[in-house]
Amino acid sequence: MPDIAVIDYGMGNLRSVAKALAHVAPDRHVLVTSDPEVILSAQRVVLPGQSAMPDCIKGLDERGLRSTVLDVAATRPFLGICLGLQMLFEMSEEGPTAGLSVLHGRVERFRYAGMIDGSGERLKVPHMGWSPVHQSRAHPLWAGIEQGARFYFAHSYHPVPEDAALTAATATYPTPFTCAIARANIFATQFHPEKSQRAGLSLLANFVAWDGRA
Repeated sequence: MPDIAVIDYGMGNLRSVAKALAHVAPDRHVLVTSDPEVILSAQRVVLPGQSAMPDCIKGLDERGLRSTVLDVAATRPFLGICLGLQMLFEMSEEGPTAGLSVLHGRVERFRYAGMIDGSGERLKVPHMGWSPVHQSRAHPLWAGIEQGARFYFAHSYHPVPEDAALTAATATYPTPFTCAIARANIFATQFHPEKSQRAGLSLLANFVAWDGRA
């Protein structure tokens, strides 16, 4: 049985996530799988996400993985990445689509009218590229990662938690938005740690060592 299960629901950048985890934890068994029993047997679980919210939720449901995700998100160290963060909330404007309702809040699209930077230039949506991340509070997954470290983003939507205490980090585009959340055994990021070089690998290594307590 795997030490770390990467949930395969038919989309997402699964192989690069698994490869990055194997790189930082060569002594751990990392497995990409859609088998509920295997996922439930893992010590840690990663839910990546790429593509569109309606397709991701549909992929989970078609593979019978909804209850499995809800179970592991409640019981062990759990890392959500990009759409794997957005799916944890109640509703996304993309679709619109109902999420898994693990966390209270919505996922909203960047507002066209507000996409003007400080110099008056219009910013593009999706937000793609490297942005500094401001850690809102201490957490074991930030260990060894400097304040303002740059992470890689590729998204048009972002989470708006109902409880501000969920926010573990923000990024600015052009105004601050929540880009990482943390609650109990759950940590999730809007950015892609597997594409974020040293800072991203540090976060993944911290996840591998994490006991699920903040």
